[in-house]
Amino acid sequence: MAKKVRRPPAQERVETAFEFPTFDEVAFIRKEFELTWGVAFAGLYAFVTGLLSWLLSIAGIPWYGPVVVSLGLIATAPTVFERLNVRSESFTKGDWAGLFVVMLFGWLALWFLFTNLSPHGI
Repeated sequence: MAKKVRRPPAQERVETAFEFPTFDEVAFIRKEFELTWGVAFAGLYAFVTGLLSWLLSIAGIPWYGPVVVSLGLIATAPTVFERLNVRSESFTKGDWAGLFVVMLFGWLALWFLFTNLSPHGI
């Protein structure tokens, strides 16, 4: 095994002071507002798909019909967001994953809620 070379004290590293990088407050706030609008549209999208699933359920369609329709609508959400002029070009993969989770679980929760509160026997 090779031995570690010892440097003489005169050749020690010179410590430089750490400087934080510049922080662009305007870009940060702009992205946060875009994400806020994205979450608002995702919640609205979840409400619409939950309502549509409930309407299909009380129409007598089997349970897999509303599931397929709603999952298809959720899968097309990025296209709908672009059409609605949500500034989604700055969204990262993690941002989209969060929006899909909001839409998926929001849709399920609202569909179950509307079904349980419905006076129609299903």
